Amino acid sequence: MKNKLFKNFIIIFMIIITNLSIINNVFAESDNLIENDTNFYPRKLLSSYKNNEDIDPLINLEVTVDINEIRAFDIIDKKTDPDFYARIFINGEEFRSPIWKNQKYLSNLNWSCTLDVPDDQEFVEIIIQLWDWNIGRDTLCDIALNDNENPNRKDLSIIYSIKTGHWFGDDMIYLPHSWSVDMSGYGRGNGCDDNSIYEDDNDCEIYFDIKQNDYDGDEIPYWTETEMFNTDPTVDDRGRDDDNDNIPIEWENKWGHQFDWEYDELIDQYVIYHTWFYDPFKWDDHQNIDTDNDALNNLEEYLTCQWGSDPFRKDIFVEIDQMNAGSIFEKESVLPDGSKHLIRNAFNRQNIIFHLDDGSWVGETGSESVPFDDVGEKSTWEEVDLLYRKYFLHDNEHNWRRGVFHYGVVIYNAEGASGYCFRSDAFQISRVGMEKKVLSPVCGSRDVVYASAYMHELGHSLGLVFLGGHSRDAYFPWQPLWWKFRPYKSIMNYGYMYGFLHDLVDYSDGSRGKNDFNDWENIDFYNFQSYF
Repeated sequence: MKNKLFKNFIIIFMIIITNLSIINNVFAESDNLIENDTNFYPRKLLSSYKNNEDIDPLINLEVTVDINEIRAFDIIDKKTDPDFYARIFINGEEFRSPIWKNQKYLSNLNWSCTLDVPDDQEFVEIIIQLWDWNIGRDTLCDIALNDNENPNRKDLSIIYSIKTGHWFGDDMIYLPHSWSVDMSGYGRGNGCDDNSIYEDDNDCEIYFDIKQNDYDGDEIPYWTETEMFNTDPTVDDRGRDDDNDNIPIEWENKWGHQFDWEYDELIDQYVIYHTWFYDPFKWDDHQNIDTDNDALNNLEEYLTCQWGSDPFRKDIFVEIDQMNAGSIFEKESVLPDGSKHLIRNAFNRQNIIFHLDDGSWVGETGSESVPFDDVGEKSTWEEVDLLYRKYFLHDNEHNWRRGVFHYGVVIYNAEGASGYCFRSDAFQISRVGMEKKVLSPVCGSRDVVYASAYMHELGHSLGLVFLGGHSRDAYFPWQPLWWKFRPYKSIMNYGYMYGFLHDLVDYSDGSRGKNDFNDWENIDFYNFQSYF
């Protein structure tokens, strides 16, 4: 019997993933059942695809898909940047965005589409596609996960619940040790998830949100408020912390929910349950929970959620300060925008999301322009460390950003090396040293030079130390170690820094045999919290 039930579960699961249109044959049509014990944990409720009753009697329900950001990982158009547009299908009705012409990176798009949906059906079917417009024939870009049943599929198919405001399918909350397979994060699609990181596969990433209208505006749906939380659906509950665990109800509602399936022998079907493992009315030790092992506990994930952190997917936060111009024709010292994109691409392809606070964020920012150092020709270690204490910590050793953000400052001219870590969580690169490399005919572009140096020093902050090729005897082709560590294709290897003969801005994946090293698998996310 157990083998039979397991086989049935696998069959049903594949149907959900590959043919969302028949999901109403999967979920049972049943009455709402809830545990009588209000202290029951986790909270579970039997759900159904159709229940023939108004799920939210306060309003006429509408579902909205927001497209927030689009980024190309691969070369989509050979001669120009891509002309992106999105196609969204909500319950089969199609919506098209404007064409954003000749742009590889799109942020703060704020484009959305909305559909009036049936008030008596819990689930809404959504498909998200990303296209590149061309004369004659448009190109479907890859934002899909790894689908073994249909390896050529490039879009996202999602089922949204208007009872809870959550969704599953190709995009869902990734829970370790569960059946969910979405590693890219909730509300994000990554075309590299089919292991095509180093292949030309029209890979892109897309950031989106799905939501519904809500009478009180707290984004906790009527059904969840009345059937699960016993809160007032006419009162905005944002900011409530009934369990006094320092995280409000809206965060625990969003990130504490999961879908569960169980086989019911009586009706010979699978039924879906809604589960909250972070119960807003039960205290959780969020300070000691770090499910994704990215060195950010849940309290820190909450503090950074305004910038897109996901407690079930790795995030890296870096604050950058940049030096003002000097009084004697010294130019300002900045990290080029192109360099920022190159670094972000390298991390994001690996589903390690790189967040750089460079002053452009909406809301709070810690990034500042620091004064030019006109004391002596070069900035000493002590002077650079003073910038850290004054402009990162703001003379507060307990500043909450310490242990959450790495700190990388761009200065004009450094004493000693033009780039180095001066604390486990802090590093510098200098303009004078970078510009010398830019002028070299064997180095890469300005974007590549700055990006490789900044990412190299960040790598040390992430625990990548004592590596092959990280030696002064491995800089140039006439040195033996340069040849020995050719397989270690990483900007941690001096022989690949600054775009030397290769425009490389990446760590190695360890796939090249002897003398290679897998940087990505050996990142120590906690290293920067061991201060020195």
